[in-house]
Amino acid sequence: MTPYKIAGIDVHKKMLAVVVADVAVEGEPQFQARRFSTTPDALRDFAAWLLQQGVQEAVMESTAQYWKPVWEALERYWAPHGPAAGRLYLAQAKSNRAPRGRKNDFADAERLVKRHVAQELVISFVPSPEQRLWRTITRRKLQLTRARTRLQNQWESFLEEAHIKLSSWVSDLLGQSGRRMLKALAEGEKDPAALAALADSRLRATPQQLCDALGACSELNRVYRELLKMSLQELALLEEQMEQLDREISALLEPHREAVRRLAEVPGLGIHSAHQIIAEIGPSAATFPSAKELASWVGVCPGEEETAGVCYSHRSPKGNRNMRRILDQAAHAAIKVKGSIFAVVFQRLRGHGLEYQEAIDRASPVPAHLDHSPSRAPL
Repeated sequence: MTPYKIAGIDVHKKMLAVVVADVAVEGEPQFQARRFSTTPDALRDFAAWLLQQGVQEAVMESTAQYWKPVWEALERYWAPHGPAAGRLYLAQAKSNRAPRGRKNDFADAERLVKRHVAQELVISFVPSPEQRLWRTITRRKLQLTRARTRLQNQWESFLEEAHIKLSSWVSDLLGQSGRRMLKALAEGEKDPAALAALADSRLRATPQQLCDALGACSELNRVYRELLKMSLQELALLEEQMEQLDREISALLEPHREAVRRLAEVPGLGIHSAHQIIAEIGPSAATFPSAKELASWVGVCPGEEETAGVCYSHRSPKGNRNMRRILDQAAHAAIKVKGSIFAVVFQRLRGHGLEYQEAIDRASPVPAHLDHSPSRAPL
């Protein structure tokens, strides 16, 4: 019988617990165990050792971010021969969970091999190195976007503490009017009228309202002005980095310009959303054989939890949280595009929902003095 060796890799931050077994033999497989460090040189030695042992498949746990350098090192240095050789698998750690009190590194690695042969592991989708680079850029931009939003919320709290009520009349502190007034305030301007004059003429607030909101600037402590100046510098740095990431991802996705263009034309999406979607699933989603499997991977299909013929839950799986976030944002934007199919369907569903609620109210009216439910405003 031709030998077929599989390696199980229990990944940690500083070390790897590796076992190798020939699964083609009859009976219980015999495991050969060894530890490796996770330094670059040690990972090269690890790949060479797998080649020396004749390993044809390797399976590892998705432990935090520690699996990524191991995966990349094996992609680069491990190239066994054979029609089905060189396959790497990333298993979800939950599917390889050990019974309580029976967990250790090499036992976990052996369990990986046994459950992989029995097809009991949940295997994660790992994109190509090029696509992983796209993901790194788009997810980094998401972090910067959240930092920008957090900074805006901090400005709101900071201005309230300084008795500057600007946000009562300027809805977007990061807009052109808000930035001009805050920049002048940080640079030492003490005249409320001069600050109010920096607002755009299209702003709904009157000059007198802005003067009242900025009245405390004449007595504003120097420390507040310095802190505001630091926040403005931080905002400028964040936006500069976001623009740089936009240019980088546009250059990397230039070969897939047509896919980006077609996605961006969908109501609710745009260039940035198209970049994120392609970074998550690829330019053609070729990894997923059908739309159903893609929907299941994203986590936008009903779940199934059935016992004894009774379904106890249809809760959706967690799926890919980045794709769910993008699609959720796109859905909220799409229903606001007048004349689009998404807006039409949303209005129809909303109408059915309101009619259903009105029917319930007519069937079981509640006296006004006893009705403590919140008002039902339109969606």
